Amino acid sequence: MANYSETRPWGGFENILDENNYKVKKIWVNPHSKLSLQSHNKRDEHWIVVKGPATICIDDSTENVEENSSRFIPKTIKHRLENKNNFEIVVIEVQYGKYLGEDDIIRYEDDYKRT
Repeated sequence: MANYSETRPWGGFENILDENNYKVKKIWVNPHSKLSLQSHNKRDEHWIVVKGPATICIDDSTENVEENSSRFIPKTIKHRLENKNNFEIVVIEVQYGKYLGEDDIIRYEDDYKRT
């Protein structure tokens, strides 16, 4: 699959690599924006903060994660990425699983009424 970008209300993402069991994305989050609180049934995710810091919520834990740090999000665990800064942040996301479609998102909270 070719590289492509998508814009979202919170920022956007670019698919960098898309293979059978894994996908790599560059995610950018606008200042003072956040993704929905969500989970996935069919994939794990690894987040590497390359421009931050980023605020990451995994299950019931929230922490500020500095540049060059990473977090693992197992499938079915609720998670969220948030930018509390006055500048854009960038995270590299590596998805791993048998199914990597965008429709494998269960939203629990969303500032943009997509739940």
